[in-house]
Amino acid sequence: MLTRRDLNRALLARQLLLERSPLAPLGAIEHLVGLPAQSPNPPYVGLWTRLREFRIEDLSELITSRAAVRTALMQATPQLVSARDAVAFRPLLEGVQERHLAAASRERLRGAGLGQVAAAARELVEERPYTVKELGAALAGRWPDADPVALGAAARAGLPLVQVPPHGLWGALGQPAYTTSGHWLGDGGGQRATVDDLVLRYLAAFGPATIRDMQAWSGLGGLGEVVDRLGDRLVFDRDEQGAELFDLPDAPLPHPDTPAPARYLAEFDATLDAYDDSLRIMDDRDRRDVFAVPGVVPGTALVDGFVQAIWSITRKKGVATLVVRPLFQIPTRDVQELTEEGERLLAFAAPDATRREVRFNSRW
Repeated sequence: MLTRRDLNRALLARQLLLERSPLAPLGAIEHLVGLPAQSPNPPYVGLWTRLREFRIEDLSELITSRAAVRTALMQATPQLVSARDAVAFRPLLEGVQERHLAAASRERLRGAGLGQVAAAARELVEERPYTVKELGAALAGRWPDADPVALGAAARAGLPLVQVPPHGLWGALGQPAYTTSGHWLGDGGGQRATVDDLVLRYLAAFGPATIRDMQAWSGLGGLGEVVDRLGDRLVFDRDEQGAELFDLPDAPLPHPDTPAPARYLAEFDATLDAYDDSLRIMDDRDRRDVFAVPGVVPGTALVDGFVQAIWSITRKKGVATLVVRPLFQIPTRDVQELTEEGERLLAFAAPDATRREVRFNSRW
C-alpha cells in the first residue's frame, strides 16, 4: 500500500521538485510531457523552479527556433511542448479538442460543419498567422449566419494550431496568433505516437496513478484497455483507499520522509491538475482558495511537498514584490525558507527591479 506521502514524494521526484535537475530545458519539457501554457510566463517559472541552470533566454530560443511550441493538447488546454511531442501526440487528442468545443458554440455555427470550417481556416492561417478573433471574422465572410466567435472556436478545435512568436516569449502581451503545426514545424522530426506511449510518458512524469487519473490528465477515455494491453510493462499497487495504482517498474519511489524543499510553482502548474483529485499535493480544504476563480490557477508555494500558500509578483515604481498569502499559519523556519527561495525567484523574474522584497500577507 502506498500512503499519501509516498505518492507525494513520488510526484515531487518525477516532477523535478525534490532537487533541481541538470536536464537541459528541452529535455525537461519532454520529461514533463509539456508545461501548461495558458499565458506566456508560467512555463519559464515552471522550468526555473525545476532546473539547476535556467535562463529566460533558454526557453525563448527554443520557441523562436521552433524546437518548442505552444499548442492545445491534454484536456484541450494550451501546453508548451517540444516540436516532436506536438507532432506525435496531437493526432491522439483530436477527439479531445472536438469534445471541448462547447455545445453552445456548435449551435451558433448554424450549418457550418466542423470539417468545412477547419479546411477554410487552414487556407487562411497557412497564408499568415491569425488570432482566433481575426480568424472568426474572416470565416464569417463565408458563413455570414454563423457567430464569428463560434467559428474561431471551431477552427481551433478542428485544426492542430500552434502559437507563433512573439507570443510565448517572456512578458509578451496581446492575443496569440496561430498557424498549423504542419506549416510551422513540418513533420517535427519525429514519428506519430500511440496511446500506449502517452500513458507511459504520463506515468514517468506523474505516476503512480489510477486509470481515472490518466483519463483526467489527458481527456481520453477507455484507458483501461491500454493498461491491460501494456500488461507486464507496468507494476501495480494500491493507495490507502484501495484504488489500484499503475506505474513503471523502474520509476522513482522515494522514502516518504525524504526532505522536500520549499518550491514556488507557476500558475496552472500541472501537478495541481494531473489527477482525478489533487490530494497528493493539496488538502481538500485548500482547493476552494486555489481554484477560487474559474479558469484561473494562481501560483502556489510548496512547504514539505504540499501546497501551503498562493503567490504573485507585483511591480510598482521599479520595486518588485513577491506577495505570499499562506493558506494557514506556516512555521517560522518554513517562512524563512520560503523567503530565501522567493528572493531567488524575484532575481529570476524581475532582474531589472531597483528593489526586490518578499512580503507575507497573513490571513489566519
